[in-house]
Amino acid sequence: MNFLAHIYLSGDNELITIGNFVGDGVRGNKYKLYPTEIQIGIQLHRHIDTFTDAHTVFRQCTKRLHTGYGHYSGVIVDIFFDHFLAKNWTSYSDIPLPDYIDSFYKSLSKNIDILPPRFKRISPIMIEGNWLLSYATIDGIQKVLNGMNHRTEGRSKMNEATKELKEHYEDFEADFTLFFDELITFSYKKRLEIENEFKL
Repeated sequence: MNFLAHIYLSGDNELITIGNFVGDGVRGNKYKLYPTEIQIGIQLHRHIDTFTDAHTVFRQCTKRLHTGYGHYSGVIVDIFFDHFLAKNWTSYSDIPLPDYIDSFYKSLSKNIDILPPRFKRISPIMIEGNWLLSYATIDGIQKVLNGMNHRTEGRSKMNEATKELKEHYEDFEADFTLFFDELITFSYKKRLEIENEFKL
């Protein structure tokens, strides 16, 4: 899953949410260098990714893209799913999306000193560009995919993937809804399990 989903699936604990957000920036056992709640968030992030990558619905979505985008298909579907989460936000939260995102940005800024190096660099850019809110529109997703393609020096051609998003929009959205309901249940149980392991 992409940034917005990881944040949403963290529950209400500020540092667990930060840890889940930065999970891709911490390798191996280096998570142990962080405060306990950050560690829990990083562990949760890893479990969410494992669950997602193995799920038949997620795999079905990547197959729609595999011919054109190869091993980048999973990254693209992650971004598509953040779009559907943002678009259908009122189905998942009573807090308006702009307010929810603004609260997260404030938390991120407050805790920026403990972020991994990559996230110290990108977080101010994310906040300035309001990436998370931009996910709610196809134009916003296009900008995200343009940036991802730029970072792969054009090899991924991810900037072209909005074509498939529009072409299979209803199918992707139905798959997201089915999958995300299961992921919410999984993430909630897994978070409690990890918190218990850490005796939080």
